[in-house]
Amino acid sequence: MTEDTTTTTPPADTPAADATSVAPVALPKKKKSKRSVPFGQIHILATFNNTIISVTDPNGGLLATASAGGCGFRGSKKGTAYAAQIAAEKAISAAKQAHGLTKADVFIKGIGLGREAAIRAASSANVSVEIIKDMTGLAHGGCRPKKARRV
Repeated sequence: MTEDTTTTTPPADTPAADATSVAPVALPKKKKSKRSVPFGQIHILATFNNTIISVTDPNGGLLATASAGGCGFRGSKKGTAYAAQIAAEKAISAAKQAHGLTKADVFIKGIGLGREAAIRAASSANVSVEIIKDMTGLAHGGCRPKKARRV
């Protein structure tokens, strides 16, 4: 048995061949500029189980969000008007501090207890409410039922 003892050298274009190559230096990240959004939208989803508040810019880009469950309420307490008020105050104050929100349109969806409480929290947080629009879906009879069973 004979063994081949020849050694191979790597091609010249590989990093192992160039001992003087230096790893790429990471560039410092740019600091994200805080954009000013004086006018925005407040979307309120009020269900019987929870209330979700989303504050967006006029194009729909999310600025801040909060929910009754995220504010520490659990179980059936999430669906209360008080929980919706606390969630709205949290989301709106975050949007005011980070983006300077002063005026907003309010869009409400759902039939939960937190509808009016969230709007009142918005106006008490010194955000001028321009429009209040109800976006709750309307039942229209649903899809076609299954055919009658014949026995």
